[in-house]
Parts: sequence; C-alpha cells; structure tokens
Amino acid sequence: MKYRKLAGTDLELSEITFGAWAAGGWMWGGTERSEAIKAIKDSYYLGVTSIDTAPIYGQGTSEEIVGEAIKDVPRDRVQILTKYGMRWDLKKGDFAFSSKNNDGKDIDIYKYAGRDSIIKECEDSLKRLGTDYIDLYQIHWPDSTTPIEESMEAVVRLIEQGKVRYAGVSNYNKQQLAEAEKYIDVVSDQVPYSMVKRSIEEDLIPYCIENRKSILAYSPLERGLLTGKMKPGYNFSEGDHRKDVLFFKDENLKRTNDFLDLIKPIAIDKQLTIGQLVLLWTLKQTGVTIALVGARNSEQAIVNAKAVDSSLSFEEIEMISGHLADLELVS
Repeated sequence: MKYRKLAGTDLELSEITFGAWAAGGWMWGGTERSEAIKAIKDSYYLGVTSIDTAPIYGQGTSEEIVGEAIKDVPRDRVQILTKYGMRWDLKKGDFAFSSKNNDGKDIDIYKYAGRDSIIKECEDSLKRLGTDYIDLYQIHWPDSTTPIEESMEAVVRLIEQGKVRYAGVSNYNKQQLAEAEKYIDVVSDQVPYSMVKRSIEEDLIPYCIENRKSILAYSPLERGLLTGKMKPGYNFSEGDHRKDVLFFKDENLKRTNDFLDLIKPIAIDKQLTIGQLVLLWTLKQTGVTIALVGARNSEQAIVNAKAVDSSLSFEEIEMISGHLADLELVS
C-alpha cells in the first residue's frame, strides 16, 4: 500500500481508502454484518488504514461495523473519517429524500448541520465507533438552512475539545469551500469523481490545488459501473438504489463496457482487473489525493487494496484518457 498526506496535516491516508457506505447495507440491498467486518479487517492487513463512514449509512450500522472491525487495532494505526449533517431522526433542515431503512421502514432524510445537532452527532458517532476522537470530520452535504459559519464553528469547538483532529467538507463546491475556510482550516473536500463524472476538473480541483486542499475522490468505480461486471439486463437486488440511476440503464451499460473493452488489454498485460486499472488511472489524475472505494465483502476489498501494487506509465494513462474522450453516455 502507498500513502499520501492530507494537505496541511500530519495525517497520512492510504491511497485506497475503504468506503463503508455499502457495508452499512442501506440503499445497497442489505448487508451481512460479519462479512462487512471481515472486509474491513482484510483490507487493513493489506495496508488500507483509512476508513470512511457516516451515521446515515444504515442509520448507525456502518459506524458500528467499523468500530467492531477496528476494536483490536491500535488507534494511532487507523484513520477514521466520518461525517455529520444528515438526519433521519429529526425533521429539520433541507428535506433530502424519502427511503426505507434496513428493516424496510419508511424514513425521511434531512440535510441539517445546526450547531447542537453537530455536537450530538459527534457524540453518537464516537460511541458507535468505539473511539474518543475522529481523525477527519466532514459535513456530508450542504445545508441551506444553516449558515456555514454556524456549522464550522461547531467543529472548531469539537477540535478544541480533542474530539476531532481535522475538519473536512463533502459535496461542497468552490464557493462553499471558500466560505467555510473563513471560519476553520478545511483540509479536504470529499466529492464524486470517476471516469464518467469529471466536472470537478473545471474549477474545484484548480481551486483546491491553489489553496492546498486535498480531494478525496469517492465512487471512482461509479458504484460498480466501471468494473465491467454489469451487462445490459443486469438485475439489481431489492432496495439497491442503482436500479433507478441513469448510468445503469442498458444503453449506458453497453457504451461503458465497449469503452472498457478498449482498455482491457492494458489490464490483461499488467494482470489487473478492469476495476484495478480504473483505480490506478484515478489516482494519477491531477489534484486527487486518495480514491475512496466501497466493498461489501472481503473479496472485493482485497482486489481494491491490491490495485496499487501495480502502476501505469504516462503513455498508458494517455491511451486510456484518449479512449475515454470518445465515451458518450445517454442522458
């Protein structure tokens, strides 16, 4: 495993960071708790020391799973990244969407990052994770009902109390990031980035480079789309959110797989899976600090972790990007 320093900190994250949304089961058709715990443990044995989670993932389930998985690991050898600002138990803030929890019950999700709510969320997360501090605490989504100043000042307080080491944001645009920076040292922005979702290259990445902020790229495999394992007609499990996502419509699956077939020879030559090749390409993109990759079982986690055992030449990156320029998905 290779590691990269979070900008302006002494925190080193594994290039492949374990994304624990799917491990929580919610919106992924459920999960097997013991298998998710094993996936995190096996990742750690391969050098994946950084884990990203959030209270909303399974409404506490993901954080509990992470806490169970790392309970025997010395605390200073693992980096815990979690979030705040999405409530399923409080109808306040921006209504986000309705869903069903892991028990099949209807729930309403709100984006809310008020001061008192953040303090409560932090305490709850610490208990579920079984730790007394969080390495990187990130607002999950912007909340238009709460001034950014109020949210950031709450995190300042948590840092002063030693419950949080560093502050980050997630899904913030350049303007929101600049506003947050007025009140706290924001070290990172966690945003979606993949071969088929590259809009952050226009202004967010240049801003982060200029202002020394790390980009934590989530969904680099675009929720499995870029693994090549899904073909037209793919059937998703009940409760899997991807069945309604445009990327996974048959025509887009076909076009994406046609592109992946073009770059497959590189993967074969390096004895890599398509997914591993995609992760290596992602980590070579300007401004990207780490690739945050989800896994629902040990097999997926091990494959993800081993991606960085290989490398890509400049010519190979250019070849992949050239083919990618011709990929057009149906909107």
